[in-house]
Amino acid sequence: MAATDTFDNGPQTVEASSPPQGSVMPVQPTRPASIYQVHGAIESTPSFTSTTSANEAKTRDFDIAEGDERGISHTDSRYSRMNRWLFLFAVTAAISSFNYGWVIGSVNVPALVIEECADGPETWTNGFPSCIPMSNTMWGLVVALTPLGAWAGSLLSGQAADRFGRKRTLMYNNVFFVAGALLVCTATSIAQMSIGRFVAGIGCGFAANVVSTYCSETSTVRSRGFLGGFQQLMILTGVFLSQVVSIGLSKSPLWRILFSISAAIAIGQTLLLCFIPESPKFLASVDRLDEVRSVLQRLRKGLDISLEFDDLVTAADANTKATEAPHPTMWQVLSGKTEVDLRHLVFCALFLMLAQQWSGAKGVMFYSTEVLSDTFHLSEDEIKNIPTIAQLLTLGIGGIGAVAVIIGMNILDKVGRRSVLLASSLATTICAVIIVIGSVFEIGVLVATAMYLFNLVFQAGAGFIPYLCASEMLPYYALGSISGLATSINCLTLFIVSFIFPILDKALKGYLFVPFIVTNFITFLFGLFLMPEAKGKSVMEVVQEYQGPVRIVAGPFVKRKDPEMPPAFSAPKVGE
Repeated sequence: MAATDTFDNGPQTVEASSPPQGSVMPVQPTRPASIYQVHGAIESTPSFTSTTSANEAKTRDFDIAEGDERGISHTDSRYSRMNRWLFLFAVTAAISSFNYGWVIGSVNVPALVIEECADGPETWTNGFPSCIPMSNTMWGLVVALTPLGAWAGSLLSGQAADRFGRKRTLMYNNVFFVAGALLVCTATSIAQMSIGRFVAGIGCGFAANVVSTYCSETSTVRSRGFLGGFQQLMILTGVFLSQVVSIGLSKSPLWRILFSISAAIAIGQTLLLCFIPESPKFLASVDRLDEVRSVLQRLRKGLDISLEFDDLVTAADANTKATEAPHPTMWQVLSGKTEVDLRHLVFCALFLMLAQQWSGAKGVMFYSTEVLSDTFHLSEDEIKNIPTIAQLLTLGIGGIGAVAVIIGMNILDKVGRRSVLLASSLATTICAVIIVIGSVFEIGVLVATAMYLFNLVFQAGAGFIPYLCASEMLPYYALGSISGLATSINCLTLFIVSFIFPILDKALKGYLFVPFIVTNFITFLFGLFLMPEAKGKSVMEVVQEYQGPVRIVAGPFVKRKDPEMPPAFSAPKVGE
């Protein structure tokens, strides 16, 4: 069987060949073939079965020429690389993540000015106090209320995104960012500041779940790893820029302006969201198929979207059948009482989101200024002289984290998720050991250097991999509930770490990072023995390989065997 491609130099015939080993042939769609545009004319899509083999064989190694404005006919959009439109749409959605980073990072540098009135005694001007005095424990609680709010937001985000769509949910979510910013920037008491931090945290929780879902559902197989890191990259960029700006806005009453900027970011993003498309997977799930085709044409400029459209239609049909059958509850998915046993994959998705926060990285992000001030034994007079050496070093820690994520995003699809996680978690463990040594022997330069390296190696792998794993490992019927649960675990762990970090700092002093040595090494062992590898695989292939109970699936002593393809992707059957 041959497939004919029409380029400018005339028809070319490509002999159909067998699909690459390990690939999975799409299911024959039940709907009519789609149509697409070739050189300005509308033509019928070639037969699905006649073109599948040829397209599978060609597109895996085909380099997309983004500069070809004429388009490339018969190029399978499912395996295309990143293009400028997909990049711009993902950046626009990820502004919510940037705002998340701004909210959690803006409290670091002005902390001593707000809680300890380091800029001078408390005074009132135009009805607002210059500072809000409180104990270290109370300040830790105020800071930790943001991840607690994020936990609450993450629990609601999945249902909201499925009801209103990813795009509209992000637009509505900006109300929480605006309200939280206004409460904090006008705070006159600990209670008002606490409520504002919690409300802003709800917005962070929605952003943490919905942004990663949107980026995953608009990406292709070849751009999935890069876009999967957008969430963490934008968070870290927000943290870094908030700390840069806070150097000039840390004194009273300028710290109030610092917190109000989050509202401006949210309003600006709401306007930009009007110009991006909805997730094609969401549109297919609610049977808005005409919009699916239109959105795919915007996302995959110049490419043949017929096979990708047919895949989404097939998934939509399967989802319709699934909704007619008893839908599995979260407990049934967790306990393996669905037609395909997802327990190992669910455990991995939940563990990675837990491990991301127990690493101690967010403690460094929130409290590095105070930790480094103690490490360098800064006096009260030196602390008042903004910027201090601790604040300047904090800027570098935030900046290097953003650079690290960019590095990780570019190597992830080349090296693989498991290898990157192993290297990252082991290096993070070693850096935590060095921080302890430098702190115990009061070697400030060693502590600062180790903190830089700690953030670098963590953010290059273990920092952003958890955000993309659920969408790479779980079928659609389980993705919403498990993603929400994973995000809530992530936020709840962040709340605990944020609250106890200053308490541990006072109690353990130089040994502050000893608990994080243990937790990061546990993450390394997880990657060594339990971590699935999703590089270059569809969700169907990942589930096929790793279905079953929690078990050792990697390492030198594991023998691979390929189980039969499960019938799971038609309609999930609920176990007895």
